[in-house]
Amino acid sequence: MDIKKISFIGLGLIGGSIAKTIRRIAPQVELYAVSGHLSTIEAAYKAGVIKNNQMLSLDEISDSDYIFLCTPVQQNLLYLKQLKSCIAPYTVITDVGSVKGDIHCAAAKLGLEEHFIGGHPMAGSEKTGFQAATPYLLENAYYIITPTSKTPAEQISRFRSLVCALGAIPLVLAPDEHDFATAAISHLPHMLAYSLVNLVKEIDSPQETMKTIAAGGFRDMTRIAASSPVMWQEICLSNQTQVLHLISLYMQQLQKLRSYIEAKDTTSMTGYFAGAKDYRDSLTIRKPGSIQPVYELYCDLIDEVGGIATLATLLASNGINIKNIGIVHNREFEDGVLHIELYDEASRDTAGTLLKKHHYTVYRR
Repeated sequence: MDIKKISFIGLGLIGGSIAKTIRRIAPQVELYAVSGHLSTIEAAYKAGVIKNNQMLSLDEISDSDYIFLCTPVQQNLLYLKQLKSCIAPYTVITDVGSVKGDIHCAAAKLGLEEHFIGGHPMAGSEKTGFQAATPYLLENAYYIITPTSKTPAEQISRFRSLVCALGAIPLVLAPDEHDFATAAISHLPHMLAYSLVNLVKEIDSPQETMKTIAAGGFRDMTRIAASSPVMWQEICLSNQTQVLHLISLYMQQLQKLRSYIEAKDTTSMTGYFAGAKDYRDSLTIRKPGSIQPVYELYCDLIDEVGGIATLATLLASNGINIKNIGIVHNREFEDGVLHIELYDEASRDTAGTLLKKHHYTVYRR
C-alpha cells in the first residue's frame, strides 16, 4: 500500500473499524484521528490504532492521503467546509454516510469535487462507538463508492484498491442511484418497521394482547425499528426526496394488493404472492449489509427444572457465547420451543452440531 497517512474525523463503529482494519493490514501507514471526545482518542491510542494521544486541529491532518469523514451527516458537511482551505493538493476526502446527495452537492458548491469520493460501507452493528469497532467488520461487505464527475480516474482506481484491501467489495454508483437504491432496500424498510410497530401499539387492547402473542413474523419484520431514532430522523431529512418517492411507490403496491383482496381475485393474489416469493428466494440473504444478519437456532426442550440452564452450560463449556435465549410462546411460523441467538455463523453451526450430538432436536430457519 503506497499510502503514508490516513486521518479520521470521528472514530465510532465504522470509522474505528476501518482504522483497525488498516492497522491490521498495513501497519506502516500512519493513522490519526479527530474526535469530539478525548476519551475516544485516548482509547484508540492505547489500542495502538492511531498515533496521536491528544486532540488535533484540522490543519494537523491536512496533509493526509485520505481523510475519512465519519460523523453524522450534518457534521460531515461542516467539516467538509472547514477542510476546503487547508487540505493538501493530493488529499482525498471521503465519507461513510448512508446518504450521498447532500454531501455531493456541498462538495460541488465548495469546489472540492476533484478532492472528494463518496463512500458507504454496507456494514453495521447494533453496537456503537470505538469500543464496538472490529478489524473485520467490512470483510466481504459491499462498499459503495460514489465519485464526482470531476474525480480523476486514477483516484477512483486507487480508492477501489484501498476498499479491496479492507476486505470489502467495491461497487461504483452515481450518488442519485445510490440514494434511490438505499432508500428502497434500507430506508423504506425502516419506515415500514416504525409505522407497523406504531400501528400495533395504537390498536392493541389495554391488556396488550397483540404484544403478548406477537410471533416471529412480526418480530423479524420490526427488528430494525430498534435502530437509533435520531439517526433515522437525520437520514429522512438528508434523503427526503427519495424516501418520500419510495413511500408513494409502496403505497401504490399496497393499494394494488388491497384491490385484489377486496375483489376476492384469487388468481391475482396468488400471482402477486408467488412473484414476491420467487424474488425473495433469489436473494442472497446472508451477504453482509447495513442490517446485520441474525444467527439463530430453535430447539425442542422438555419442560423441566434446569432445562435451559443445562443447555446453556453445555454451550458455554464448549466456548460458545449466547447472545440471546428465550422461550417461544407463539410458534405460528416456527418450530421449537427455545430460541437461541448466537453472535456469528460459526457459533450457530457449532452449537447446532453440539446440541444434536446431545440428542436435542434442532431447527434452523
